[in-house]
Amino acid sequence: MTSGKPGKKLKKKDYQKELERLQIELVKLQEWIKHSGMKVVVIFEGRDASGKGGTIKRITEKLNPRVCRVVALPAPTEKEKTQWYFQRYVAHLPAAGEMVLFDRSWYNRAGVEKVMGFCNDEEYEEFLRACPEFERMLQRSGIILLKYWFSVSDEEQEARFLERIHTPIKRWKFSPMDLESRARWAAYSEAKDKMFAYTDTKQCPWWTIEGDNKKKARINCISHLLSHIHYEEIQYPHIELPPIDKTGYVRAPVDSQTFVPDRFESND
Repeated sequence: MTSGKPGKKLKKKDYQKELERLQIELVKLQEWIKHSGMKVVVIFEGRDASGKGGTIKRITEKLNPRVCRVVALPAPTEKEKTQWYFQRYVAHLPAAGEMVLFDRSWYNRAGVEKVMGFCNDEEYEEFLRACPEFERMLQRSGIILLKYWFSVSDEEQEARFLERIHTPIKRWKFSPMDLESRARWAAYSEAKDKMFAYTDTKQCPWWTIEGDNKKKARINCISHLLSHIHYEEIQYPHIELPPIDKTGYVRAPVDSQTFVPDRFESND
């Protein structure tokens, strides 16, 4: 298994080969989850621009969204603010045969809500007390729960922020909260340390991913995920495609349909 720390560079062809192998294993895991009725929750947290989204994309891009789905909730509504804090997250937990990836999660309360003043001290302290028990409840109910924290150096984060600002297809990724995260770096760091002190438990530990090298981070995370969930390969039945039976069918004239213009039509 490769290390997420600085070291030997991961060549592009080696990365693509290993990613393809891991994505095949993810498909096997998906089929086993569906077959066995397993319930899996994976939490992705970390610094802004630390690589969470790219890793989630590589996990899901070959999977069935009906089995593996991503939950990325917006800011709570006024009604949701009056609910039990964990309530809106509970609604997105998996049923049997599902895996849910939380792109940010209930840990918003221990991070952005605490730092930005979106919750009061009493609500924050109650979260730290309640969260470990909430997660033990999930595990006792049969849910497999994994938590990943993506770490990134200040220098690499700044380079990624600048890339987002100056690249049209990535500009949408940069938000006012990214600016606040730089202005309140120390507060976010203290909040992360306290969060770990309360919620990095033996039953449900935090797994830290070194995120400066995106490719290594993706490979390391997916490899770890696969190694911590037992699954078996499902044998598909042999299938032979029968010939198409077009008996009795008369195709409508092609010129009766409206086609999208072919921008690359040959002039030959």
